[in-house]
Parts: sequence; structure tokens; C-alpha cells
Amino acid sequence: MSKSITVAAGIDTSKDKLDVAIHGCAEQLQVGNDAAGHRSLLAWLRRKRVTRVGIEASGGYERAVVAELRRAGFVVIVFQPIQVRAYAMFRLQRAKNDKIDAALIAACTAAGEDKIRPAPDARFAAFAEHLTLIEQIEEDAARYKTRRDTFLDKTNLQLIESEIVRLQAWRRRELKRLREAIYAHADLKQRFRLIHSVVGIGGRTALALLVRLPEIGLLTRGQAAALVGLAPYDDDSGRMTGQRHIAGGRKRLRKSLYAAAMPAAFHWNPALIALYGRLTADGKTHKQALVACARKLVIYANTVVARGTPWSNRTAIA
Repeated sequence: MSKSITVAAGIDTSKDKLDVAIHGCAEQLQVGNDAAGHRSLLAWLRRKRVTRVGIEASGGYERAVVAELRRAGFVVIVFQPIQVRAYAMFRLQRAKNDKIDAALIAACTAAGEDKIRPAPDARFAAFAEHLTLIEQIEEDAARYKTRRDTFLDKTNLQLIESEIVRLQAWRRRELKRLREAIYAHADLKQRFRLIHSVVGIGGRTALALLVRLPEIGLLTRGQAAALVGLAPYDDDSGRMTGQRHIAGGRKRLRKSLYAAAMPAAFHWNPALIALYGRLTADGKTHKQALVACARKLVIYANTVVARGTPWSNRTAIA
């Protein structure tokens, strides 16, 4: 029985166009990054019998074409830029333009694992975009609060204060709208409630965990911490033992967990209060102890979703 052949393509994405290459094939394609271009791309990939497509994350410009490719049945791998750069370094490749990058992504796709991962839950794309809007509103409000401290003129202060009030009201409306959209799905409503049951995880952080970590409940504790960027990595060589550091991960989710970890470790969650006290007593810095508490929060949330039961004191030993 003959083994099916994987034909891999790579797409370099920009706001206006897509450069496409097929691994081992000199012919390339350039189309617009719009509905018409996507139709041309799908037809070309089918003619070339492509089965797997790699594309580099590009600030959101890749999302529409990724959705079209997955709807059409292609296996799509979305690479982080650091992965593509590392592969170029491995190949000692310095030259760079859109066509070269497309060929590089195609080679990277062909070299990837043969294991086919299921396409991500399509519902989360809209939720993630909505949550990003909420986060940006929060960032705008924080900037206005900082500006407020540097002004003395009453008229200017009133204008700034009114903008803060407007942004806070907008944030509340959007949070309500996002939660209602999630509650429209019974499985996601249940998942949200399980995450929210963890002492120290408020509604805002529960939304971030649900939306930014859709794999929650299907991960090991190490995988959950690593995906958020809260797993400590070794830095040893020979007889030298380096300090452990966290790195990578989902930055916006990590920020939400940091914000939740401090009050949880100081006031709300007995297990985290004990952990923070033990670590600082052992000489760990405030930041190191806080990172450990944030890591525990994501592990607790992953555990309650995996078990399908709300938080209890027993969960703290997970």
C-alpha cells in the first residue's frame, strides 16, 4: 500500500498580498490578500495537490486566509516568527525577501511533524478579537489615569476624567457582551464557570484564560505553564548552573494572570498565601514568588476543567 505524499506550501503574508511557494517546486504565486486572492490561492493549491500549508503569524493579516484554508480542508500550521527565523539560521540563510520567505516557510512546513493536529475551535477567533478590544480599552484608560497625575488645569483634568469614565463604561459594556456571547455556548459557559470557581480568579481573568487558552483542560500542568510563558527553563552547561528563567508564551494572558496572582497570594487563596510566604522565607524575591503563584493559578484552572469539578481545597494539591 503506497504511503500518501505530503505536499507542503508556504505563505508569506502582508496586508495587501500573499506570496506562495511549494517545497521542491520552482513555480511561485502572488495574489492579493483579499477574497478574490484567496479564491485564486485555493484553486492553485488544489491544482498543485498541496495538503499542508504553513504560514507565519503576521499581526493578524494572516487570519482571514487561514480561516479560508481550513474551511477548504487544508492542514494549516501557523508558525511564530521566531520559529521561522530559527529555521533560517539553521539553514545559514541570510537573504530575505517575500519570495525567499515563502520558500523558507514551505521548507519549514515540509520539515514539520507528520502528526496532524486538529484545527483550533473556530469560535475562539471572534472571542479573542473581542478580548483584544477590551484589553486595548483598558490600556487606554490606564494611559489617561497616568496623564491625570501630570495636569493641574481644572479644565484639562475634567476632560481627562470624563474620558476615563467613558472608557470604563465602554469596558463594562464590552465585558458583558463578550460574556453573553460565550454563555450562548453551553460547553463554554460550563468551562468558564469551572475556571471562575478557582479562588483568586475573578471574572475578567477567567475570560482571559478561557479565550487565550482554549486548550485548557487538555494539557499537562507543565504544558499549561509553558503555553502561558510561566514555566521555568534550565540554563545549565557543564558544571555551571544558571538561574532559571521564564520565557515566551502568551503575553496578554500572562499579564492577566500576574494581575490576579498578587491579590490572590496576599488575600484570597489560602494555598497561594502559604506558597508565597514559604518562597519568600526561603529567600526568593517578590517577583519569583509572584511568578510561582501565577503558574499555580493556571495549573489550578487547567485541573478543574480537566476534572469537570469546581475548585475545592483538594485542588490545591494538584
